[in-house]
Amino acid sequence: MWWFQQGLSFLPSALVIWTAAAFIFSYITAITLHHVDPALPYISDTGTIAPEKCLFGVMLNVTSVLSVATIYVRYKQVHALNPEENRITRLNKTGLVFGLLSCLGLSIVANFQKTALFVVHVGGAILTFGLGSLYMFVQTILSYHMQPRIHGKQVFWIRLLLVIWCVVSALSMLTCSSLLYSGNFGSDVIQKLHWNPEDRGYALHLITTAAEWSMSFSFFGFFLTYIRDFQKISLRVEANLQGLTLYDTVPCPVNNERTRLLSRDL
Repeated sequence: MWWFQQGLSFLPSALVIWTAAAFIFSYITAITLHHVDPALPYISDTGTIAPEKCLFGVMLNVTSVLSVATIYVRYKQVHALNPEENRITRLNKTGLVFGLLSCLGLSIVANFQKTALFVVHVGGAILTFGLGSLYMFVQTILSYHMQPRIHGKQVFWIRLLLVIWCVVSALSMLTCSSLLYSGNFGSDVIQKLHWNPEDRGYALHLITTAAEWSMSFSFFGFFLTYIRDFQKISLRVEANLQGLTLYDTVPCPVNNERTRLLSRDL
C-alpha cells in the first residue's frame, strides 16, 4: 500500500498539490501571454485577465472545497480523542470556525478578482490569510496538547516553525502593502500589473509580493504535516436498506391513517 492510500492522507496531499497546480498553471499562462511580469507578481494578479482568470477561479474554488474537507476531518480527529467539553474541545471548535471562514475567504478571492471589486477581493484575502494564520496557530497549540497520542514532538516543533514563518511573512506583507497603498506612490498602484525597477514603490512591491508567496508556502508546509496524522484515520460507510430491495417502499403511517378514515366514512 502506498503512503497516500493509507487512511485519509490523500486529502492534505490533494489539497497542496491542487493548490500549487492552480498557482503554477495560472502563473505560466499569465507570463506566456505577457499579462504580468515574471518577477514576483501578486498571486491574484496571475488570475486577473482571461483566460487564466477562469482557470484561477475554478481551481481555487476546488481548493476551498478540499480545504473544508481537510479542516473538518482534522476537527473530527481531535474531537474523537477528546470528546468531553474541556479546553482542548473549545480550541478545536475555534480552529474549525477559523478554518471554515478562511475557506470562505479563499472562495471570495477566486470569484472576485483584484481589478473587479478591489474591496471585496481584499476582504477575501484578509479572511484567507488572516484567519488561516489563526487556524494554524490554534492547531499548533492543539498539537502541543495532543502529543504523543497523534504525533511526536518533532511534528509540533515543525508546525511551530511554520507558524512563525507565516507570522513574519504576514507582518512584512501588511507593513509594506500599507505603505505602498497609502497614496504616496500614486493612485494607480492598485490596478498596476507591470512594474519597472525605476517605478516609485518598486522595492515595496517586491517585498509585498515575496511575503505573499512566502506565506502561501508556509500554508503548504503546514497542511503537509497532516499527512502522517491522516494516515491513522479510516473512512467507513454503512448502508441500511428499509426493504428487501432498493425498490421496496416503506408504508407511510400518515397515508395509512388517511385511507382508514376514508374507508370508514364510505
